[in-house]
Amino acid sequence: MGVNLFRENAFAGHAVAGAGSVAVAASLVHPLDTLKTLLQVGAGSSQQLGLPQVVERVQRVSGLSGLYSGLGWSILGNLFGLGARFGAFEILTAYYKDGRQDNYVHIPEAFLAGLAAGATEAVIATPFELLKVRRQVSSASNFKKQGSTGVIQEASPVISKLLPGYTPNVKAWNHTVGLLSTLPTTHGGMVGALKQYPWMLTGSGRPPLSSEVKEPSKVVSFEGWSALWRGLRPGIAQKCVFGGFFFSTWQLLHLAMLDWKALDINPPPSSYDEVGPLSPLASSLAAGFSGMVAAAPSHLFDTAKTRSQCIVTPKYITMERKLLRLKPPGNLLERVAGMSPADRRILFRGLRLQMLRSGFGSFALVGSYLLSVDYLF
Repeated sequence: MGVNLFRENAFAGHAVAGAGSVAVAASLVHPLDTLKTLLQVGAGSSQQLGLPQVVERVQRVSGLSGLYSGLGWSILGNLFGLGARFGAFEILTAYYKDGRQDNYVHIPEAFLAGLAAGATEAVIATPFELLKVRRQVSSASNFKKQGSTGVIQEASPVISKLLPGYTPNVKAWNHTVGLLSTLPTTHGGMVGALKQYPWMLTGSGRPPLSSEVKEPSKVVSFEGWSALWRGLRPGIAQKCVFGGFFFSTWQLLHLAMLDWKALDINPPPSSYDEVGPLSPLASSLAAGFSGMVAAAPSHLFDTAKTRSQCIVTPKYITMERKLLRLKPPGNLLERVAGMSPADRRILFRGLRLQMLRSGFGSFALVGSYLLSVDYLF
């Protein structure tokens, strides 16, 4: 009865098939995505964690189940992001194919449509990716809050409200208070009054780790609403490059397989429409190979996006930077794409895992979607 219902309502059937395929593909490749993220975040100028070290750390901190940290945010982000990507691509290619005899697009047209589709996906999926990345980082972060922090937050409720998760440097704070206490004043409770102003702690503490600010409420209260779109510029660059190479490569392989299939047809078909559709396996293999190809040139932007999303910046520091209009460091490409010059040597960390994740995920996504559609319709 349910299958007949979907046959009567084609849109509902395709929506269910698409949502199911996204959930299946995201669940299968999420451990690879977690390892790739930890390799990118764990790299620095002095130390770079290897894959065995990352696996050992995740197993020690949260167990092997930690590889699935952030899976819910990944599925939600893929549901909206991939829906926007393929939806924008279909709308643009429908415009290209309008008035043509053959129902296909040229490879440069597929590349341009993929660029626009990737930008649309980045805008929609960035908040979900930020929350997913911080969940993944927390699976390998074993932090302990200092006991003195609770004392300061108990004595200064304003600090705990305005700066949730803030960990001040008590030694530096006590030194500052000691300097201030030597000043002559008639205010007997000057030290206690100064503790009520959280900006007095600016520069005398450290911002919280990204693994401590991973819930949406904490991100919004500590960093502001705009923090949900942190990493948008490198995200747009990554999604645009990925979408352009993915759809153009897929279109190239699709047309090549149609030409190969047309060799066995007698008389030869006059158009691609007469060749007929490809098998689900052939389409899935083409999508998987296209995903692996597209992951290579877009990976450096993915690393820049992931590392920027792990940086926790309080709201007042963001406001200071906007007021001062500080010029970001780096060359023109790095400034436009939002990349840090300090990450130049580690931009290709986790490339093999990214290619494997993207290829296998694209194969599972397209294959499960086509099989579901064939079953429902």
